[in-house]
Amino acid sequence: MSVASAVHCINPDCPHPYPQRWDNKFCNSCGSLLRLNDRYLPLQLLGTGGFAILYSIWDLQTQTERVLKVLVETSPKALQLFEQEAAVLSNLKHPGIPSSDPDGYFQITLGNPPRIIPCLVMEKINGHTLQDILDKNPQGCSETVVRNWLSQAVEILQELHQRQIIHRDIKPSNLMLRLPQDASTAIPGQIPGGQLVLIDFGGAKQMGSAQSRAQASSTRLFSSGYSPPEQVVGGVVGPATDFYALGRTLIHLLTGQYPPDLEDPISGELRWRHCLRVSPDLADLLDDMVRLDVQERPATAREMQGRLANFSQLKTQISQPKPIFTDTIAQVAQRSITEVVGAIAVVGGGMTNASMFFIRATIRLVKACLDTTWEMILGAIGAAVGTVAGFVLAYWTVVGNATASILSQQLLRLFPGAEGTIGPEILLFVAAGLGTAGGLTAAGGFEQRRRPIIAGLMGIFGYGLSGLIWQLTPNAPPESWVGLIAIAAMPMALGLGLPSHHLVHALVTALGTSGVLAGLVALNFLPPDPFMNILSYANWPSFGASIALFCLFAITFAFWLGVSHYLLVPILRWLGWR
Repeated sequence: MSVASAVHCINPDCPHPYPQRWDNKFCNSCGSLLRLNDRYLPLQLLGTGGFAILYSIWDLQTQTERVLKVLVETSPKALQLFEQEAAVLSNLKHPGIPSSDPDGYFQITLGNPPRIIPCLVMEKINGHTLQDILDKNPQGCSETVVRNWLSQAVEILQELHQRQIIHRDIKPSNLMLRLPQDASTAIPGQIPGGQLVLIDFGGAKQMGSAQSRAQASSTRLFSSGYSPPEQVVGGVVGPATDFYALGRTLIHLLTGQYPPDLEDPISGELRWRHCLRVSPDLADLLDDMVRLDVQERPATAREMQGRLANFSQLKTQISQPKPIFTDTIAQVAQRSITEVVGAIAVVGGGMTNASMFFIRATIRLVKACLDTTWEMILGAIGAAVGTVAGFVLAYWTVVGNATASILSQQLLRLFPGAEGTIGPEILLFVAAGLGTAGGLTAAGGFEQRRRPIIAGLMGIFGYGLSGLIWQLTPNAPPESWVGLIAIAAMPMALGLGLPSHHLVHALVTALGTSGVLAGLVALNFLPPDPFMNILSYANWPSFGASIALFCLFAITFAFWLGVSHYLLVPILRWLGWR
């Protein structure tokens, strides 16, 4: 029997909801019914959060203490999510998920004027949230404990995802440790053991049905610091969404540091390994879980379990360095920076914050310079190779004239009144775009994902479109070529697989590159229309000038991409634009 001597009125408008006498049928303050469904007596307020209020209740039928969740938000969307949570919990039977009876959801009418109050009765989990444990262990939790939590969490997610349910709100405060029966024997100060339980299914989404797919991006529910980019912007969510939030949660528990405080201001990736010594297998898995690109995260809970099963306790605690020839300059520089900063953090305990900031800023500046320079070099090499191949095909083989003839015929069919004609120079543009994109991709800088096929196609498209417009507008003013440079730059920037802020990179590179080349024209370093003067003749001076022009374009493009990636995007992140 419950030892409570008073009950609580759940009417949100009640001026004095507590305490009410145990044997009262109605609230002394507002007259609302106290015994709910003729079965449940609200005992005390547990907390508030989101759209609901939580109470502990006494179930007169089963003589057990349970939890009552009361929806106080009146919007239709909130009611829909609340009913969805009730349906999810009533259909799930797993020790890591709070249980709810099929009749656990009901509505009652309270107050004057009458108000319909949706209610949900759930199992009461006796224990602590991982946020509570983190508050008591601000330095972070041990790797052994976190591994255990990871394994249990993946098992829970497997149950959810098999039923096409995405939780969408995993964070330390929504994970609880159910206290074992012998909790009284726990050692004070020690992190308790027990079954991990995932709570708060208010944001859960049922996937798989046609309606769910249509509404997959309709509701923007997220927890700052834990939710992935696709969820923050209201995009389509899936199992990888939960893996991302779980990975950030576990990194927070390992390091004791709020995940956004560990973000690289340039790429947005978490840089956390220098905070502690952790087994490479666990660190690699957590890094994969929190990738910004959904495709780079684990796809299923079964895949996660497979990796957990392959973890070897005999592995060394220090990662073996990879052969340097398999890494890009950017990756080598980033790994070196992480090691240097980690060493400084260990031995530099007496340094001031200003000194540490100066050291970090200097290291980042060096990395930015090396990364951008490497991109400029390989971009120029790629542009030169592509230009040579395109020049040879266009002017010194039959391919150029044949291609120009076929394209011209198709153009006249589509646009009978077109003024210009397509010449063999189009191959020069296309090959230069392909070569430039290949060089920039081979350099691998700016945290880009190496996507040679996509980057090459976008380079072909951007350069080819610029060349096509140039040939079809013979009466355009000489200055119009500046716009063609911008048209060529934007698709290539979008195709390089940069981690974020894609439109920012595209606009900065387009405006910056065209602006620099326009300045060179104004200073008489370039003719008014470089394309007209150096791309229309099949001779050696034109050959050399073509290589110089496209190499200059590649170098300028790489420079402005570095400015965008290392300067402008960090500023935008600092201002809160993720």
